[in-house]
Amino acid sequence: MIKKRICAWVWVVLFSCVMFPQRQRMDLQGKWAFKLDVRGNGEESGFVTAPFAEEVMLPGTTDTNRKGFRPARTDETTYLTRLHAYVGKAWYKKVVDIPESWKNKVVTLTLERTKPTRVWVDGKEAGSRDGISVCQVYDLSRFLTPGRHEIAVRVDNGESVPPELLGSSHAYTESTQTNWNGIIGDIFLEVKEPLHLAGVQVYPDAERKSVRLKVRLASPEDIRNRMQLEVRATTWNTKKEHRVRPLKFGLKKGQAEYDFDFPLGEEALLWSEYDPALYRLEVELPGYDRLSVDFGLRDFRAEGKHFAINGMTTFLRGKHDACVFPLTGHTAMDVEMWRHYFRVAKSYGINHYRFHSWCPPEACFEAADIEGIYLQVELPFWGWMGKDNTRLISYLREEGLRIQQEYGHHASFVMFALGNELSGDFEVMQSLVNTFRQADRRHLYAYGSNNYLGFKGQLPGEDYLVTCRIGGEKPQSLDTHVRGSFSFADAYDGGYLNHTYPNTVMDFSGAVARADVPVVSHETGQFQVYPDYREIAKYTGVLYPYNMEVFRDRLARVGMSEQAEDFFLASGRWAAELYKADIEMDLRTEGLAGFQLLDLQDYPGQGSAYVGILDAFMDSKGLISPERWRGFCNEVVPLLLTEKFCWTEGETLTARVKVAHYAARSLQGTELAWTLRDEQGHVAGKGVCPIVSSGRGLLEVGDIRLPIPVTGKARRLNLELAIEGTDYKNTYPLWFYPENRSAEESHPGITVAKRLDGHVLSALENGRKVLWFPERDRYASQTVGGLFQTDYWNYRMFETISRNNRKPVSPGTMGLLTDPGHPLFRSFPTDFHTNWQWFPIVKQSYPLVLDHFPKGYRPIVQVIDNIERNHKLGLIFELAVGKGKLLVCMSDLEAVDDKPEVRQLYRSMLDYMASGDFNPKTAVSSGELVRLLRIRPEETKREELRNISFE
Repeated sequence: MIKKRICAWVWVVLFSCVMFPQRQRMDLQGKWAFKLDVRGNGEESGFVTAPFAEEVMLPGTTDTNRKGFRPARTDETTYLTRLHAYVGKAWYKKVVDIPESWKNKVVTLTLERTKPTRVWVDGKEAGSRDGISVCQVYDLSRFLTPGRHEIAVRVDNGESVPPELLGSSHAYTESTQTNWNGIIGDIFLEVKEPLHLAGVQVYPDAERKSVRLKVRLASPEDIRNRMQLEVRATTWNTKKEHRVRPLKFGLKKGQAEYDFDFPLGEEALLWSEYDPALYRLEVELPGYDRLSVDFGLRDFRAEGKHFAINGMTTFLRGKHDACVFPLTGHTAMDVEMWRHYFRVAKSYGINHYRFHSWCPPEACFEAADIEGIYLQVELPFWGWMGKDNTRLISYLREEGLRIQQEYGHHASFVMFALGNELSGDFEVMQSLVNTFRQADRRHLYAYGSNNYLGFKGQLPGEDYLVTCRIGGEKPQSLDTHVRGSFSFADAYDGGYLNHTYPNTVMDFSGAVARADVPVVSHETGQFQVYPDYREIAKYTGVLYPYNMEVFRDRLARVGMSEQAEDFFLASGRWAAELYKADIEMDLRTEGLAGFQLLDLQDYPGQGSAYVGILDAFMDSKGLISPERWRGFCNEVVPLLLTEKFCWTEGETLTARVKVAHYAARSLQGTELAWTLRDEQGHVAGKGVCPIVSSGRGLLEVGDIRLPIPVTGKARRLNLELAIEGTDYKNTYPLWFYPENRSAEESHPGITVAKRLDGHVLSALENGRKVLWFPERDRYASQTVGGLFQTDYWNYRMFETISRNNRKPVSPGTMGLLTDPGHPLFRSFPTDFHTNWQWFPIVKQSYPLVLDHFPKGYRPIVQVIDNIERNHKLGLIFELAVGKGKLLVCMSDLEAVDDKPEVRQLYRSMLDYMASGDFNPKTAVSSGELVRLLRIRPEETKREELRNISFE
C-alpha cells in the first residue's frame, strides 16, 4: 500500500508524510465553482466575492474540464493540439465547513502541482505562491475559524512567471506537457497543534550506516519539561526486514531546530538499482505530532570518470523525459502510473531518467525510489542565463531551493542540473550551483545539460558533464563527439554513424580524454521513425494528433497511402539498429560514464519528432522486443569489436570480444560462448572465451579468428555472443561475399551506360537490356542526397537551422524499403530495410524523385522520404522502354567498388537482368522516359521552425 503524501511550505519540509491522529485532513478534491478570467481583470471586476455559475472537477485542468477554447486551426504540425486551450487567469472556489475542534489550531491549505496562485478566504487575501515544481502551502489559521467559509484560488498560467519559462521549459511548453491551468495533485486542508513537527530532513551516510536528522519544530515556546522526540525506522519494501533500534532525543524549550545522528546498525540495508531497499523513518512528538519519511541508505558519487553507487562502479543507461502524457496534457500524479513507466523503461535496460527542463512530482520520486531508478532533475529552464535578468535568476534560485527541500531526501534523486542547453553568463550558473550545493550536498551538480552545445568543454565546478561534444572541433572532424549522430547543422555529415564505414570498433575515447569528471552522452540517438497512423485512435484525451492526420493526408495526396505501414516498419527497424550502434559506442568507451537517450519514446513536439521505439504512450511500436533491446542496453552487454560487417570469402574473420559489466555480481569464472549461424540456424563456427576478470567496467574477454570458407555464394550470418548461465546475449549480422571482379564479362548481352544518349535509347527501342547509372550532376534538380541513417529529429526544424546558419541541409530521408524476396536480391541478401551492408551504396546514392511516374509505380529499392516532403524516391527501379528493358541504379557504385558488398550488388543486378525474371511491368516510350526525367519535383512550402538553443 503506497502511503498518502503531504506537501510542504516553501520553508517547511514535510516529506512523504502519513497522517496521524494528531493531524486531521479535509480533502477538497471534487467539484469547485469556476470562472475564466479572460481579460485578466477578475480581481478588479469583483470575482473575489461574486458567485460563479460553472463547475469543474479538481484535481484537473481547464483542458480536462473542457473549459478552454477550441483550436482555431487543425493543420498545426509542430505539436499535438489542445482541444480546449486556455492561457491566462482562472478562478476556482469552494465552500468549507470548519469544525469547532479546529479552533486555535494551525490550519493550512495545500495545493499540489499547480501554476502561480493567489488565495482569498471570504474575500480577504491570504497570500500568493509561485512554486510550480513543489506543493504550494498557505497558512490560513487566522482566516479559517470554526464555521462556513469560501476559499477562492486564482491560478495564472500566463505571465506570472519569467517569460523565458513559458516557451521553452517542459514545465510549460505546448510541445509536451502543455501550458495547462488548474490544480492536478492533492488539495486539502490540514490541522495541527501549534507545537508540531514543521519539517524533517534526512541525510543518509552509507559508509557509517547512519542518517543525519534535521528536525524543525513550530511553536517551540510550547515545549514542556522532559519532552522528547522519538525516532524509529524499519524497512518496508524488502524481503529481509530490518528494524532499527529506536532513539529518543531530548528537547529544549524555545529551541526550534535539532540536528543529530540516528545509527541504523551494522545490519543496515543499502539502496541501489540492484536492491532498492527503503526505510520508513518515523519521528514522533508524543501527544502532539508524528511524521514519517522514506529514505534509502545510499552513496552515489563521482569517482574519477565514473559514477559509483555504494562503492560499485555503475553506468547510466538513461532516458530523457520531457513530460509526455498525451491523454491529460500534464504529468502523472500517482505512484502506480510512474511505477508502470519505470518498469517499462527497465524492461529495455534503462536505469536512469533525465528530466529535461522540469522537475517531476512527489509520486515520481516515490516510484523511482521503489523501482531503483537514478534521477537527474533540472530547473524549469532552457535558454540564455544573463546576469542582468534578475527576475529570471532570482526565480530559478528560489525554485531550486524549493525542489531540494521538498524532494531532496529521496534516494533516487542523485543528480541536479540547472536546465537544458544553457548559454549566457557562466558566473550566473556557477553562483546557482554554489548556492544549491551549499544548501544540500546529497546530490551531484552540473551547470546544465549540454551547455553551450558542448563547444566550451568541461567547466570548473561541475561534478559531472552532460554533453554531446567536449570542446570545439576542427572542420570535418568528429573527434570531440560523445554521441554517434548529429544534425547536419551541428556536425560534419551528421556525425560518426552516417559518415564512417560501419564497424564496431570506433568509440568516444578521444573526446572523453578531454574531461576529468564523469561524462554522460547528451540526447543520444534521435533517429526518426515514420509515423504509425494507427496510433491516432489512441488519442482520446485533451490532446489530438492533427499533426499526424496532416502527415497521413499528405501521403494520400501523393498516392502512397498503402505504403504507410511499410514506411513505418522499415524506418523503425533500421532506427533500432542505429540505436544499437550508438549505445554500443558508449558502452565500449572506457572512460564514458553513461548516456541519456532522446528518446525511448516519441517526442510529439518541435515539429513532431517520432524518434522512439515506443510511442508517446510508452507502448511498444512492435519494432524491437525488450529482450532484444536489452542485448545491447543492459547491466551486462557482450560486445563484438571488429573493423567491418562485410567480408570476402577466403579472408579470416577477426574480432575482439569485450563485456560491459555493471551488474552486482562478478562474472569471474563464467564463460562467453560465440556462435556463428546462417539464416536457417546452421552453425558455421563457434568457440568459448573464459571470463577471468573479477572487476567491473569494460572487460577484455578474448579474440575470434575464423577462416571464411569459399562457397561462391553471398550469405548473411549472425554472430551471437552469450554468457553461459545468464540471459546476457548480443547478436551481430555479418555478410560474406564471393570474390567478384569482372561481372560485366559474364553478361555480354547487357549494355551498361552512364548517359541516356541516342545510342542507348536506340538500343532500348530495339530490345536491348540496359543498366543505367545516371550522371549525378545531370539530374541534380530531380534527385535528393544519400543519407545512410534515418533523418535526425525532425527535417523541418533542422532544415531551418541549417539554412539560417548556411550549413548543408540533410538529405532528409529515412532509410530503404525493399522486398528481400525480389529476384534482384537472389545473390545479395538483404532485409526489407537498410542494414550495414548498404552503407557505401547509400552514401554514393542520389535517389531520383519519381513523383511524376505512374501513380501505382514502385521502385525495387525505394527510399523513404520524410513527412514534410513525401517524395516517391527510387534508388533502383526498372522500366520497359520500347522493346527493351531498363534497370536504373541511382548510386555511383564505381566510386566504391573496392567494397565487396558493392561488387556483389552489381553482380546481383546483372544476374537478375540476365534471367527470365527481368520483366518490367511499367512500359514507357523512350520519349516519355526523357520527358519524365526532365520534370522537376514540386517544392513544398515549409514554415520555419527554430530551436531555442543558440545556433
